[in-house]
Amino acid sequence: MRNHTFSDRLGVILDQRGLKQADLVRMAAERGKKLGKSQVSQYVSGKVTPRRDVLELLTSILGVEEDWLDGTNPAAEPALAPIFTPAPPSQDPTQRSTAMREFKKSSKLENVLYDVRGPVVDEAARMEAEGQRILKLNIGNPAPFGFRTPDEVVSDMRQQLTDCEGYSDSRGLFSARKAIMQYAQLKNLPNVDMEGIYTGNGVSELIQLCMQALLDNGDEILIPSPDYPLWTACATLAGGTPVHYLCDEDAGWYPDLADMESKVTPRTKALVIINPNNPTGAVYPREVLEEIAELARRHQLMIFSDEIYDRLCMDGEKHVSIASLVPDLFCVTFSGLSKSHMVAGYRIGWMVLSGNKRCARDFVLGINMLSNMRLCSNVPAQSIVQTALGGYQSVERYVEPGGRILEQRDYVYEALNAIDGVTAVKPKAAFYIFPKIDAKKFNITDDEQFALDLLHEKRILVTRGGGFNWDKPDHFRVVYLPRMGVLHECMEDLADFLSDYRQA
Repeated sequence: MRNHTFSDRLGVILDQRGLKQADLVRMAAERGKKLGKSQVSQYVSGKVTPRRDVLELLTSILGVEEDWLDGTNPAAEPALAPIFTPAPPSQDPTQRSTAMREFKKSSKLENVLYDVRGPVVDEAARMEAEGQRILKLNIGNPAPFGFRTPDEVVSDMRQQLTDCEGYSDSRGLFSARKAIMQYAQLKNLPNVDMEGIYTGNGVSELIQLCMQALLDNGDEILIPSPDYPLWTACATLAGGTPVHYLCDEDAGWYPDLADMESKVTPRTKALVIINPNNPTGAVYPREVLEEIAELARRHQLMIFSDEIYDRLCMDGEKHVSIASLVPDLFCVTFSGLSKSHMVAGYRIGWMVLSGNKRCARDFVLGINMLSNMRLCSNVPAQSIVQTALGGYQSVERYVEPGGRILEQRDYVYEALNAIDGVTAVKPKAAFYIFPKIDAKKFNITDDEQFALDLLHEKRILVTRGGGFNWDKPDHFRVVYLPRMGVLHECMEDLADFLSDYRQA
């Protein structure tokens, strides 16, 4: 074979195929073979001819007969289709001849609702992007309203940051869990130990973790209505069936025990209480908790108790943890620092397992597995738990007579009840009030539309009652964290809005 015959034919077929020397190198690599750039260059220039194995590789890449390429059979036809034909250089590689497949959200999310940050919030964000000022009364986020983290807590985190660069134990730092255990003991939670305490990136993460560990498809869990919607969302996402028991507005928003009892079925695994309650601000007295405990005892139910607002009680109310009343039942108690220490963005919460742990051994294995999978919660935030739970509790100043939260609560309660067509039960804890609006008077059939109308006309963002799994369009939640002057303006605007509001 003469060199110039091979090189000439190689050049011809490269031109016909629209290939460059670099394409040969790449296509060889795709076949697990190696061709060097200088090696190909020498073939094209006619300085050398390839070995038999390389010749076979080239004919395979180029889609031609070997005896044509090496010149031994000049009459052979070269026009076999190439295995790979690149796009012409002028063609935009991002353009496709067929439509790109669409990726849709999982069907598991079809019935998941979280309207605290939902469509109305999205509309508020759109309005803000246009430069409009929105008063956000939809979420209990203390920092934007001037509530600051105690200086000692910030200082302690700063001092410990360099010690928090690695993972902690999946349950949490020893110092944090020890402080949580001691706090639980002060609240008389039975059979609490270090192994049964888990820190989380807020209580929200731990709620989701528990629902995933407990619920099989079709399992039922009793959840209050109204509720904090994350409970319903997480139970649904885990494959469970949330069953809502009523809280009675006429009875101070305490759970309706008869309704709760009527909702229990053989598939019911657990019940949830939110105490102090979000969105109503109710604090359940010992007698009500004892009745709930007895119901759980009769039906052998696990109890989940969300107590994130337990240090924000007002009017002399003393919070009682239901776990302290059920040493014979398995109970999971949730709390954290987001609200009491105004550190919502730090994301630090915890859960405490107490009572009869023998009946929940397999569930605890599931909790441990999921806890290990997320490695650990935010370590710098864990580092402040000991400081936050020990010593002086500055939050008490906010909820005592003359305190900012208590005074703002009193004003909003009175202002709402002064509006024709609006009534509200006085909250005993937390940052929220859940007023009732006369749906007939205002012709309200869609509470989301009500919230949108208020947003558009008065630039006030609230969360509709349906966002808390309340099944009538006659409630909404107000966050009373803004300073008094802002609240005065807000209540005046709300009264003006409702003075002539009729839903179309």
